[in-house]
Amino acid sequence: MSDDIKRNSIGKTTRRGFLAAAIATAAPMLAREAQNPAHSASRPVLAYVGTYSSPQGPEGAKGRGQGVYLFEMNPATGSLKQRELFPNDGNPAWLVFDSTRTHLYSANEAPSFQGKNTGSVSAYSIDRSSGHLTLLNTVSSEGAGGPAHMSIHPSGKYALAANYQGGTISVLPIRASGELGPATDVIHDQGTLGSEHAASAPLGSFAISGHEKPHAHMIQSDPAGRYVFASDLALDRIYIWKLDLEKGKLIPNDPAFVVLPAGDGPRHFAFHPNGRWFYSLQEEASTLVTYDYDAARGRVTEKQTISSLPKGFAGTDFTSEVMIAAGGKFLYAANRLHDTIAWFPISATGTLTFGGEEWTRGDYPRSFNIDPSGSFLYSCNQRADAITSFRVNRQTGALTFTGQYTPVGTPACIIFLT
Repeated sequence: MSDDIKRNSIGKTTRRGFLAAAIATAAPMLAREAQNPAHSASRPVLAYVGTYSSPQGPEGAKGRGQGVYLFEMNPATGSLKQRELFPNDGNPAWLVFDSTRTHLYSANEAPSFQGKNTGSVSAYSIDRSSGHLTLLNTVSSEGAGGPAHMSIHPSGKYALAANYQGGTISVLPIRASGELGPATDVIHDQGTLGSEHAASAPLGSFAISGHEKPHAHMIQSDPAGRYVFASDLALDRIYIWKLDLEKGKLIPNDPAFVVLPAGDGPRHFAFHPNGRWFYSLQEEASTLVTYDYDAARGRVTEKQTISSLPKGFAGTDFTSEVMIAAGGKFLYAANRLHDTIAWFPISATGTLTFGGEEWTRGDYPRSFNIDPSGSFLYSCNQRADAITSFRVNRQTGALTFTGQYTPVGTPACIIFLT
């Protein structure tokens, strides 16, 4: 006990003396915490990384990952430290949580499952204290070549999968245990194939792929859960559905889809947090299209098209991921081959302007994500076998490389446990 603590005549500590001593002892520590607020973070942030892990990986290349990785993130520096590996040789290339963050689901983009020409989806329970995953079950995704994307409906009752090679989307019920049941609905995309060359591509582009048959690329509900959107790259369409929550069936909306320019190839999309704007990223055209969104009727109205690349770019590029930062002030988009992540300030009307770009320090950024604090962005550089991190300027949207590389074989996505 400090000598500064005052005692009364019979040796007892006075209340005033105790408080004075406590304040004197705590003051230097509080001052240090004020100078370095990150130091006082209660616990590390956990992150899961999905990888390509099969001999038959993306674009015919061998996957060099080993399954799903668990990392611990340092909230002060953004560094990642591996904690655990959960083996999965089926290309768990897309990961998603349920709304309670007690279960994780992986879309396994492998060419076969149980001897059949279909991919699969796996369900895991999460130990919230350690991040440890326990495999619950794996079911067919009902699509050849496997699911390139999946999401969980806001009701928590269904997982939604988009099977790229098979051109199908499927609805999979989630049981009370968190396990997945057999699909309650499977839709085969149908329509006129888009042109081989993207109508809106940059000068000199040879971004020619994926227009030989339907290719479902992403499926996700709007924030309210009233409508389900699903993009098909080859048909240059984004389909809009209603979901019957009792039967697990998809019902076409009116209109049933929105059409993009021929060959542009809609890949991923994002809803603005305010629920009034919708953004579509085209893989082969390297464009972002802004829409007004009528949440009551599930309808979108186009209002702007802008390139995901800097002015004057010429050549071939394939976009991959689009995301809106928390707060809704900035949109980010990843360019592959160009190997950059660009940021776009969002105006009061939802339109975009090109804000800048940052080199990913790695080849072919398949996806990226921003940590829960909004301080760091992580790029999964598929062909470079590494994840790179960038500090986010939340005032300007700009990215600054931290100098950190985290080695992971063919990383495909990263999500954070909150």
